[in-house]
Amino acid sequence: VQLVESGGGLVQPGGSLRLSCAASGFTVVGYAVNWYRQVPGKERELVATITTAGGSTTYKDSVKGRFTISRDGAKNTVYLRMNSLKPEDTAVYYCNSRPYGREYWGQGTQVTVSS
Repeated sequence: VQLVESGGGLVQPGGSLRLSCAASGFTVVGYAVNWYRQVPGKERELVATITTAGGSTTYKDSVKGRFTISRDGAKNTVYLRMNSLKPEDTAVYYCNSRPYGREYWGQGTQVTVSS
């Protein structure tokens, strides 16, 4: 099992980014996939989840209406579209899933929101 994130970078406040999480070794439509983020010195926090049952989604309150999690089964990839970015969204973003009874993480991708 492998999760590989991409798409991070430096963006101005109010800007947008789309993060990608390419999965291998399992199918993203068969397991819930999560996006977390972490700032140095703070705990990793759950940002968004897409479940297996019809692909329903949940979000951290502070990103509701700005972030959208989605998936492409053909590409076996989960995305996090982030709009109206704020400086407080600056963090390393990680993809996570728990197939086959084990937890897996990607290496993370840095998102920096700054003018």
